[in-house]
Amino acid sequence: MTTIPSARETADQVATAIRTRRSTIRLTGPAPGPHELLDLLAAAPTADLAEKIIAKHVRAPLILALVFQPRDHPTIPRWEQLAATSAMATTLLLLLGGIWYGGPYPDAPQVRKHLGVGDGEQLLGYLYIGTPIPGEEPRTRVTADVRPKITWLGDTAL
Repeated sequence: MTTIPSARETADQVATAIRTRRSTIRLTGPAPGPHELLDLLAAAPTADLAEKIIAKHVRAPLILALVFQPRDHPTIPRWEQLAATSAMATTLLLLLGGIWYGGPYPDAPQVRKHLGVGDGEQLLGYLYIGTPIPGEEPRTRVTADVRPKITWLGDTAL
């Protein structure tokens, strides 16, 4: 019999994944193959066709170019489509492991042409996907004080 985790257990697992995730530039295999990648892309929440993924194996076992494709939509403004695309990219990093890299010259005509980035589309960067090299220490994560960036309404202030 399969046991389905409770919502609290699932939330705890996600919170642990977020807290322990580290950006690792030096990556090795394995990386997901085409079928696994398609399964994971289907699992990541997306803005309705608001992104295009271009996969290529270079520098990391797998590099995904993240291209934002905004659509005219009566109830989903452009900013919300961009936010959803960014959230999808973060979800993919949690699922796959890797780092989001801006890269040089995202708006250069040669880069846009090579990747097939059309008019009205925006290259948001590259997801370098792979497995951290065994034995290498992960980068230290600096914990930021977010309190100055939060405005509390009502009596809930810390």
